[in-house]
Amino acid sequence: MRDHRGCPVGTASAAALDHLEQALWRLSSFYGDPLADLEAASAADPDWMLPHVMRAGYLLTLTEAPLRGPARQALETAARCRGHPREQAHLGAAWRAWAGDWQGACAQWEQRLLEHPCDHLALQLAHLFDFYRGDARELRLRVARVQPEWPRDDALYPYVLGMYAFGLEENHLYPQAEAVGRQALEGGARVPWAVHAVAHVMEMQGRHDEGRAWLQSQRRNWSDDGNGLRGHNAWHLALFHLEAMDLDGALQIYDLELAPLIEGGLTLQRLDAAALLWRLHLLGAEVGHRWHVLASCWAGQPQGTGYYAFNDVHALMACLGAADRAAAQALLDRASAQAEVAAPLQRAMAREVGLPLMRGLIAHATEDWDAAVTQLGPLRAVAHRFGGSHAQRDLIDLTLLSACAHGSHRALGRALLNERQLAKGPTPLIAHWRSRLGC
Repeated sequence: MRDHRGCPVGTASAAALDHLEQALWRLSSFYGDPLADLEAASAADPDWMLPHVMRAGYLLTLTEAPLRGPARQALETAARCRGHPREQAHLGAAWRAWAGDWQGACAQWEQRLLEHPCDHLALQLAHLFDFYRGDARELRLRVARVQPEWPRDDALYPYVLGMYAFGLEENHLYPQAEAVGRQALEGGARVPWAVHAVAHVMEMQGRHDEGRAWLQSQRRNWSDDGNGLRGHNAWHLALFHLEAMDLDGALQIYDLELAPLIEGGLTLQRLDAAALLWRLHLLGAEVGHRWHVLASCWAGQPQGTGYYAFNDVHALMACLGAADRAAAQALLDRASAQAEVAAPLQRAMAREVGLPLMRGLIAHATEDWDAAVTQLGPLRAVAHRFGGSHAQRDLIDLTLLSACAHGSHRALGRALLNERQLAKGPTPLIAHWRSRLGC
């Protein structure tokens, strides 16, 4: 048999294939958890490899170290099952992802795409790991290499456009990104990643009023309780409030949209919460007990430290926000030790960006302003190497601005604001920092 896009599959069960297709839509749209659909696919054809491989791939995209155990079990089960050579190659790529070789996994998924440009599982997984690796070039070009070969009437085509829009944005191709993101939504498909890509464009250009209006007008495409991007797009909405210096509005979004997701939720949800509270803290907002609640959600998961430096940095912010310096230092020590025994990519992410950034955040929290500048300044050129988006990594510049305003590096702060104003225009947030810097 072949799937809906002509890719060969190792099952003769139409029911199993339909369940897998539903799981693939969930993986692409972030609507719901695909695991139940994959269980149904396995029930319809217990000997089919691909549902188990896809289960592992999904778990690994959540960047949770404890989920590597269930992912390994799924891969071991898959190895005992029947699969087409295409699916066996997927198994090899997923094993690489499990081992921490995210670049090698992406290279293997790329081979699948060269042979089968409409292999949406390969494209979706590679896109996410391109993002986690901070590879902006491949975020755009990997999708560009296959997008012209996709049928325009395929149900997943709008999600391909959403990925392409985000890749364009991360490469600073803002007009093209906005056009493609809007195109993805024209047919009525609910594509939160496309909404998110357009929001990124408006964030990068300082269009805070338009950004708020955009996300509010698109709520049906992202704000359902069952959508995995609900918290992240709400975070973007809060960023537009911060750019307008509406701190109360941003806090309200935190309380209504982000706080309900952090307890018992995934690290990906807590990242947005920490990033928003830190930005509010830099601007002098009183966030009170929120830091303690957030820090307590991380406190019981020390086994996750050292797996992905991007996550560790945000966990450290929660410790610092809760004024638990001992916990912050312990986390830094664990991350440093784990980096020495991690896979090469994770070790490089920690050494080159994660650990210096954590030290810079600690210096800022202890009001050692010049040390914070010394640690944070060099990271601006290499921060992409530990993943995330331009908007997420902007936290480095914002913390650096704060250290400059408090310490002796005011000339550097002025230069950073000059950069920022040329990109975003004279927004209220920029005016705030000019006032703080006395320029």
